[in-house]
Amino acid sequence: MADPKGFLTTDRQIAQTRPVEERVKDWNEVYVPGSLLPIISKQAGRCMDCGIPFCHNGCPLGNLIPEWNDYAYRGDWTAASERLHATNNFPEFTGRLCPAPCESACVLGINQPPVTIKNVEVSIIDKAWESGGVTPQPPERLSGKTVAVIGSGPSGLAAAQQLTRAGHTVAVYERADRIGGLLRYGIPEFKMEKRHINRRIEQMRAEGTKFRTGVEIGRDIDARKLRKRYDAVVIAAGATTPRDLPVPGRELNGIHQAMEYLPLANKVQEGDFVTPPLTAEGKHVVVIGGGDTGADCVGTAHRQGAASVTQLEIMPKPGEERDPARQPWPTYPMLYKVTSAHEEGGERVYSVNTTHFEGDEDGNVQWLHLVEVEMVDGKLEPKPGTERRIPAQLVTLAMGFTGVDRANGLVEQFGVDLDARGNIARDGDYATNVPGVFVAGDAGRGQSLIVWAIAEGRSAAKAVDRYLTGEASTLHAPIRPTDRALTV
Repeated sequence: MADPKGFLTTDRQIAQTRPVEERVKDWNEVYVPGSLLPIISKQAGRCMDCGIPFCHNGCPLGNLIPEWNDYAYRGDWTAASERLHATNNFPEFTGRLCPAPCESACVLGINQPPVTIKNVEVSIIDKAWESGGVTPQPPERLSGKTVAVIGSGPSGLAAAQQLTRAGHTVAVYERADRIGGLLRYGIPEFKMEKRHINRRIEQMRAEGTKFRTGVEIGRDIDARKLRKRYDAVVIAAGATTPRDLPVPGRELNGIHQAMEYLPLANKVQEGDFVTPPLTAEGKHVVVIGGGDTGADCVGTAHRQGAASVTQLEIMPKPGEERDPARQPWPTYPMLYKVTSAHEEGGERVYSVNTTHFEGDEDGNVQWLHLVEVEMVDGKLEPKPGTERRIPAQLVTLAMGFTGVDRANGLVEQFGVDLDARGNIARDGDYATNVPGVFVAGDAGRGQSLIVWAIAEGRSAAKAVDRYLTGEASTLHAPIRPTDRALTV
């Protein structure tokens, strides 16, 4: 274990962010570079000898958290990196983007602030990259089997890397012009600079993974032909059908899905545009949806110089402390969260529903009409007399996603079944009803966390390897949640 008395003698410290007035003027990550390392060993030392590490149960990847905390505390960064990579292909992604359910399950968190697991994780991997400790791991021999992975988000990349290292010849197909999926175009630069993706892609290329960008399966290549060309296929295309808002005025100009707005800002950072074709500059911006995607829209609007930013959420404002009756430890609680984007300004309004939009004579949105809502007999009902309107010259819809894309023909051409939620149906081994076709990540699970995407990519890779070789796979995959719960 780490410091036996660390949790008693050391207070929790988290990564230091740059001043708001400084960071809203650029697109760099919000944290002060190098601010973590001076404190991270002591923070890792707060990890307890808790007997049963419930952080394992909280983490879908089953990360070996106490082990790499111990190594980080002792300054053995090489060993810490090895233990980190044993369960997670891309800790620099999760260390920046994961909401850290492991911290919610930390035993210390029962009555004290939990260990800063996420900060320790990102410190270990950043130091590993800086020291040259992250190198390609090509297979010793090739199996002669070929695999196509559709989608290059975290799930597709994890599956591809695992299968490549197992000796299979893997090609990743991505419909966008660059690799990374939502990591590339859905996550703003200020949350994760894209250099982190680029160097992982180079590592994977050196290991033997092939990448095909600008190719949409179902449109550019018939899915049936792809299936014949490869020994196995992994669908990791995400759940990209956005939830819409069918209210009067939805057709007005200036109302966009979040994933129409965010990628354009990222393309500016990639050098594709000098200024984004869709910008919040000088506009009153309203973001509908209180989740992480909504927060990304808020932070992007701040950097583009919005006149005002208002974020709307239909549900009541969450509490600031865990409710032990409804959300007992070690479950992941729904708490009021202030992200870096919220620190930068704007207003958050809870328990409201949009009734309609109002535009000008040119068809541009100008006002959003809303009403307060309350829970009545288990349903959200409008409160009479609470109707009002707020200025809205740019509206982004960040209300989540409803399932896999049905418009490009991929589902129909493969002939895969869908479940009741619009996701691609699969069995316990991530196999669809079509032999040799597997599904991982949001495409099968529905919209979820990045840590779940990587976990499912690894698990699907193990199932594919077993399918191709007919033998027990040597690939490591997370224990499925139901199994892990039994072991605890």
